Amino acid sequence: MSNTPLKAVTLTLVRYQKGDQIGHFLAWVSLIPVFISLGGFLTHFIFRRELHGMFFALGLLISQIINGIIKTFVKQARPETCALLDMCDSLGWPSSHSQYMFFFAVYFTLLTLDGIGLSEIKNNWAVNFLPWSLAVLTMFSRVYLGYHTVAQVFAGAVLGFFLGAGWYWVVTNVISEYFPMIEESMFGRMFYVKDTSHIRNVLKFEYENARAARKNMDAKAD
Repeated sequence: MSNTPLKAVTLTLVRYQKGDQIGHFLAWVSLIPVFISLGGFLTHFIFRRELHGMFFALGLLISQIINGIIKTFVKQARPETCALLDMCDSLGWPSSHSQYMFFFAVYFTLLTLDGIGLSEIKNNWAVNFLPWSLAVLTMFSRVYLGYHTVAQVFAGAVLGFFLGAGWYWVVTNVISEYFPMIEESMFGRMFYVKDTSHIRNVLKFEYENARAARKNMDAKAD
């Protein structure tokens, strides 16, 4: 039998000290980027196929690629506590989890403030409280669990903040001009890709149109 050492897939592997209830909770918090990527954006593409959502996800992907490139050049190790986590063979600066969550929080906040699909929500601060609180919790969890130093998570947070804001500007000021062309392209028509940023309240619009279609079908059936 081979004596080659084994290595775990760390996408969903988060370790914490046995019996530490706070650590257990923060281990789940640390998985939020995975939940957003797989449960959020993948589901969004399957059921919604909104262009803003797609470019939101693309921006997060680009952000993580940039994170990997920076880590390769900086080559800063994780803290000594990572020895207990079997994570010392990877680099730590900047924290990709912090970068992901702060990119997500700032982009989501700017979407909300611009009223894209949510313009009739009066308490924007309440809507934005959740992503920012999750971003801070994720940043804290990476230090508490021993995966990063404070400097590493703050570097990721700052980088994610500016990349999120910058990507939002690019999408809304440059890429969005091509949304109609993407809608009418072969890809757009094949996958029913759409842009609803011009609709004041997407949920209300779809609700009212679904009811109208139902009434129209019932009228034809009669």
